[in-house]
Amino acid sequence: MATTDRQTATLALAHALSAAEHGLPVFPLSATKLPALRSPHRDESPPVHCRGACGLPGHGVHDATTDPATVRALFAAAPRATGYGIACGRPPHRLIGIDLDIDTTHGNDSVAALQHLALQHLFTIPATVTVLTPSGGRHLWLTGPSGVSVPNSAGRLAPGIDVRGAGGYLVGPGSVTTHGRYRLAPGTAHLPPAPCPRALLRLLTPPPRPHRHPAGRTSPTSRQGEGLVQFVRAAHEGQRNTRLFWAACRAYEHGFGDALADALTEAAIRTGLTEQEARAAIASAARLTSPRPNS
Repeated sequence: MATTDRQTATLALAHALSAAEHGLPVFPLSATKLPALRSPHRDESPPVHCRGACGLPGHGVHDATTDPATVRALFAAAPRATGYGIACGRPPHRLIGIDLDIDTTHGNDSVAALQHLALQHLFTIPATVTVLTPSGGRHLWLTGPSGVSVPNSAGRLAPGIDVRGAGGYLVGPGSVTTHGRYRLAPGTAHLPPAPCPRALLRLLTPPPRPHRHPAGRTSPTSRQGEGLVQFVRAAHEGQRNTRLFWAACRAYEHGFGDALADALTEAAIRTGLTEQEARAAIASAARLTSPRPNS
């Protein structure tokens, strides 16, 4: 291993140990932001769905720990690790990560979208630990209360806003990836992760999917459904797929996605998408929001 690689690996371990000392469960990452240790079950057939119960390392976020000796052992087994992941949803902090992507190509301003949500739902975005990403985005660190599990999501709150909750992880500051280094935003290093505002927490924990009647569909409330359709109709070029996907996700999460699919498709066609493109985006939303085994 080159000297630079050794220095990067040594710094990654040092950052990970510092995070663990502050109660954040960590594990090694490769330069691709994926777990640096290969699964011990990779060659087994049929596939084994193990979350670390076997006692061996190589289970990604399930390896995360705050024990310094175990952290050192994990990094010793992954000498090419260039960063570390921080498991979300785990005590004592029960970290919630708000990932604000920068997407100038499609004109999405995730920071403005979060500020709009704050005004709409009457909460204040607190001063908290903020990590700057190599792509120009940022991660806001918040803490959740005991007994509340925040799910992972992509674009559900708004286009460009991803959420890392239980079972997810954030790339820790000081990590080096193929695209650059993750670093703490100036003025936030001394801050503890702030408690998640209650109104935002309600948005992050969607209500249970309603039971469907025998026909397999529920009737959407006219206000919710019409609002989503109007949201899609207002899309400009570069926003059409993103807006349609986001609206379809919200419809399926509230139990009326199938019933609203035709109206969303018609709205998307009016913006310039083909019917095939619109149906494909809606089908992707249905798959993403459908209940998963063991989730």
